[in-house]
Amino acid sequence: MSNQQAGAVSIQHLDKSYVTQNHDDLKVLEGINLDIQPGEFISIVGSSGCGKSTLLRLLVGLEQQYQGAILVDGKKIYGTSLNRGIVFQDHRLFPWLSVKENIRVALHQSNLSRAEEDLLIDEHLELVKLSAFKDAYPSQLSGGMNQRVAIARSLVNRPQILLLDEPFGALDALTRQNLQDELQRIWQSEKITMIIVTHDVEEAVFLGDRVVVMQPHPGRIKRIVDVPVAHPRKREDVRLTNLKNNILLDFTDTVKDALIQPAAKQFSDYQFAF
Repeated sequence: MSNQQAGAVSIQHLDKSYVTQNHDDLKVLEGINLDIQPGEFISIVGSSGCGKSTLLRLLVGLEQQYQGAILVDGKKIYGTSLNRGIVFQDHRLFPWLSVKENIRVALHQSNLSRAEEDLLIDEHLELVKLSAFKDAYPSQLSGGMNQRVAIARSLVNRPQILLLDEPFGALDALTRQNLQDELQRIWQSEKITMIIVTHDVEEAVFLGDRVVVMQPHPGRIKRIVDVPVAHPRKREDVRLTNLKNNILLDFTDTVKDALIQPAAKQFSDYQFAF
């Protein structure tokens, strides 16, 4: 496969359980079936506890105990791989290293010379528009800039798939929108498969070719929504707004359940420290 053809993902009959303290099985994912085409951008949304971050950990190979099959380009996943990069909500940069050296950390398994590493790092700093900050330290940058460094670090090994776990969740609204635009641009430039997990339905619709809507207890796919809007996209596109509102209806019952108050207790039912 050429790099442009690589990056197909097939998830087949996936179940995932954890053993609780009482030695019971807690099922967090059930019956997940999903096929992702090379170069596709997939958004995964769902309420807390639906297992979407667990699914991402399985895809990157951080967890290997599950039932079913996860295939990348027809081959079963065994552990982590440089072909699958990941970006977390926390940028996880080393504070004592410069931006350039933080990116170099990802190349520690490469056979490149120092000069070749420098060229590759510079190329990816240019990709995320941070060339002028290569000698700065994470504490000297904004949160959004640090996330761009994290994206560059995840891309520097030329992965076929980039996984993103709530990468903009801790950022303010304006920075978040700017980075969504940047991620859309990078995806179009790199032409690799991207899979983002997010709580933000608007973000999911803006970025994804398809939105996978999950429901909890245990986590399973409720439906998959196509987003037939060409990239680059504009936020004011009414088609995106309509799709967002349609997907939000899937969470109406979940929100109502969360708002149901327990039956009122009698005063004598409470314990006090006096």
